[in-house]
Amino acid sequence: MNTSLNKTDESCPGKYGITAGRKRADHMQEFQLEEYLSRGVQKIVRGMILAAAGNSEERSFLMRYTADEYKARKLRAAAEQRGEHIPPFLIASITRRCNLSCKGCYARANEACADRTDAAGFADELTQNQWGDIFTQAEELGVSFVLLAGGEPMARRDVLEEAGRHKKILFPVFTNGTMLDSGKAEIFLHNRNLIPIFSIEGGRDETDRRRGEGVYDRLLKGMELLKGERRLFGASVTVTSENLREAVSGKFVRDLKNSGCRGIVFVEYVPADKKSRKERDTLARTLEQLRRADSQMLFLSFPGDEKESGGCLAAGRGFFHINASGQAEPCPFSPYSDTSLLHTGLREALRSPLFLKLKEEGILKEAHTGGCVLFEQEQSVKKCLEESGNDNERTDCGRSTDFIFHTGIPGHQCEKYSG
Repeated sequence: MNTSLNKTDESCPGKYGITAGRKRADHMQEFQLEEYLSRGVQKIVRGMILAAAGNSEERSFLMRYTADEYKARKLRAAAEQRGEHIPPFLIASITRRCNLSCKGCYARANEACADRTDAAGFADELTQNQWGDIFTQAEELGVSFVLLAGGEPMARRDVLEEAGRHKKILFPVFTNGTMLDSGKAEIFLHNRNLIPIFSIEGGRDETDRRRGEGVYDRLLKGMELLKGERRLFGASVTVTSENLREAVSGKFVRDLKNSGCRGIVFVEYVPADKKSRKERDTLARTLEQLRRADSQMLFLSFPGDEKESGGCLAAGRGFFHINASGQAEPCPFSPYSDTSLLHTGLREALRSPLFLKLKEEGILKEAHTGGCVLFEQEQSVKKCLEESGNDNERTDCGRSTDFIFHTGIPGHQCEKYSG
């Protein structure tokens, strides 16, 4: 650890004057965070087992995975005792390739997303072997879940096949679903640690308005295909003020369940302002009602479920993001990096100067109005990146030389800051 971070440092905005007593308190809080995260992982796995009721193959796999997750939990606990915090989750954007052009896509706007035929657009993506090495390191550290995103992850079948070999990790695959046919479905049928998560905006009108005409029907065909094969899968819904009512309605949830879906991840639109507090509260209340009403469906929300974790879970507290080129970033919503997995290991990436700055300066635990603390503290994040001291590795989320800061989840616009 960089010893300079142990001193009072007013060069980076945040909370200053960290005393020895405060450090001991922070260490205890981090230990409690590990317990909180491990309980969360256990709850998710139990929810998946309940969701697989009546499907003996899925339940059998998940029961075996439970044993592996227990071993991973022990690895993380042992690391915590050594003063090293290992998050149970990673997010890996394995490609910039995508076959859709969704409205407001930040990746398209920033030229960080390319058509599948545009080889120059993804020439610097990590190879199958490089991702395989990262997955191996994740196993050895005790990571339990690696969320695969993009671009469209189905465009990198080679990486999905590599992920399938790492049975001790569950890989939720966040896909637009339009590339799933009987041939590509085989990878999910032969690798039950790959869990398809279909991105959907609501019903046909809302989904097609955002993603393109006919996408909703193609999504349903993909779900029907997996349902016919008795394969566990879920859905991901970006919740905005425009689709909130439909997204949490009983009809929408029933329709998804009837299509074979057994879990829904509700992703709150980022940023969120004070005017959206009512909508966020409505989402939280409705999710609790849904959970009580149907124990065979798994309902998760992000970042709403972070409220009890004492702050943002990014930058290695609960997860961090690896982009398609191997850069370690705090979060997909905060695409800043000073560390590349091409030149360092996963354990070392967790100690990147930027991650340490964000945690030591208290930015991840700053009070905020909801949604995304990194968005509200964008100037502090930018300042910490500038002063992370790792000039050779510093990048943003795209090929632009400007600083980039997401103002939304994948699929929404970004803002550029010069110099």
